[in-house]
Amino acid sequence: MAKFSQLLYNQCLLAYSPFQTLRKRTNLSNKMVDSLWFSSLALIIFITVIHKLFISNEQKYHNLPPSPPSLPIIGHLHLLKQPVHRTLQSLSETYGKVLLLRWGSRKVLLLTSPSAAEECFTKNDIIFTNRPRMLAGKVLHYDYTTVTFAPHGDLWRNLRRVMTLELFSSSRLAAFQSVREEEVRVVLDQIMRRSVNNNGMRKVDLKTKFLELSFNAMTMTMVGRRFYGEDVEDQAEAKNVREVIKVAVELSATTNLGDFFQFMQWMDVTGLEKKIVGFSRRMDTFLQGLLDERRKVMAVDCSDRKDKVRSKLMIDNLLSLQESEEKYYTDDIIKGIVGVLLVAGTETASTTMEWAMALLLNHPDKMNKVRTEIDAKVGEHRLMNEQDLPKLNYLQNVITEALRVYPPVPLLVPREASEDCVVGGFDVPRGTMLMINAWAIHRDPEFWEDPTEFKPERFEGWSGEGGEAYKIVPFGAGRRGCPGDVLAKRFIALAIGTLVQSFEWERISEEKVDMSEGLGISMPRIHPLDAFCKPRPVIEASM
Repeated sequence: MAKFSQLLYNQCLLAYSPFQTLRKRTNLSNKMVDSLWFSSLALIIFITVIHKLFISNEQKYHNLPPSPPSLPIIGHLHLLKQPVHRTLQSLSETYGKVLLLRWGSRKVLLLTSPSAAEECFTKNDIIFTNRPRMLAGKVLHYDYTTVTFAPHGDLWRNLRRVMTLELFSSSRLAAFQSVREEEVRVVLDQIMRRSVNNNGMRKVDLKTKFLELSFNAMTMTMVGRRFYGEDVEDQAEAKNVREVIKVAVELSATTNLGDFFQFMQWMDVTGLEKKIVGFSRRMDTFLQGLLDERRKVMAVDCSDRKDKVRSKLMIDNLLSLQESEEKYYTDDIIKGIVGVLLVAGTETASTTMEWAMALLLNHPDKMNKVRTEIDAKVGEHRLMNEQDLPKLNYLQNVITEALRVYPPVPLLVPREASEDCVVGGFDVPRGTMLMINAWAIHRDPEFWEDPTEFKPERFEGWSGEGGEAYKIVPFGAGRRGCPGDVLAKRFIALAIGTLVQSFEWERISEEKVDMSEGLGISMPRIHPLDAFCKPRPVIEASM
């Protein structure tokens, strides 16, 4: 730092000399000369700082990853085009599977190599356990105190432990099984009640149904309420909640310039920060209302009802923990847990269901294979349930293949190196942001035969152990891997399997379903999925 200060001082002295001469040889006023002097000084300081940030710091690293040509100040940001995961895949194909990019003032390590990803998830996992500090983490995630953005430490470990025990442990999955199955049956009932055309077919907006199913299943698990459906008591409140979640998903996918340009962190050029701050208040009001509502229910004098509620609803268990450990379970901590599950959990699950169903509609032979397996293993006289899933191998392969071809988060949530390390044989400086392109890894012809084709059969006999596990990472891995991956796979398989078992499905037209990706952090479909369906005897006998 002393050398940097001396360098800056010397530059100032050198810059001031010409202005002394200018003052003597011209008629310019002292004020005008001083103005020129200060403007030039600011430019010199700016250039020196840029040199310090982007050039001099890298000179001590002798084996940095390859990097495409960049521009001053913005680095490689000009190369990014939508959809970003495809753009980054193209860069990796040209320059290598381990790349060092510069997005403004941030260094970014881009990986599309399973072996390099494995290094980050295993040998260097502790180094890459932190998240980069961004505006969304501060404003939307209660000042970096949610499980998504909390820095590695006691708080994060406690959050991870609580979420695992209260929602994702084997006992909690079993306790909530009936809730998930009931929500699937609610959707089946809604489809059955839809009007039919001359061919006895019902037209279904699957995008909407999957979103309703995912959100209601999550809210019933957490607070015992639905926010979608005709039986919702307060439709105005439910509509407001749906709008809040929709905006939350949209804001999660926006880019804040201040996250990549330090000098812009003090100004809100695009107005995004103001929008996020305003929305965070709205989101907080909704979440606080859920907490206050559950406190009132828990305060009911009837002990039998109180014990029953506490044993089933996640938010009640968290509020109970707050009574004994208030320091670790503040309202903000609990709201952060609920908010993450509502936004991240429901959006990724519903999007994956939509992609999986679209793939089956385009491959009716695969759908028939799923249905045949269910009829053989479950029978044709009752609807399948979660306990049937372990024996439905082909159905689970379909879900795994859908997650491979269309991962719910194509670019895994970024991490940040807490110290210098080596990845893929290259030096990685401390503070570098790690981006893993799961979409590109899943479609790499070096590791997958016919990578763009939908082939559930490829997972027959697949162990998913050792290095194989890092060829498909839809939920990440390591300490920061998604703790809800088991629940997500189980719920998605239950929903898709039950729909295929209950109805005969057809595309809206003879043309195949358009599989183009839209814009968003969870890679939604560009066109919402609609389909025709006709009830099978098993659903008519079960309703």
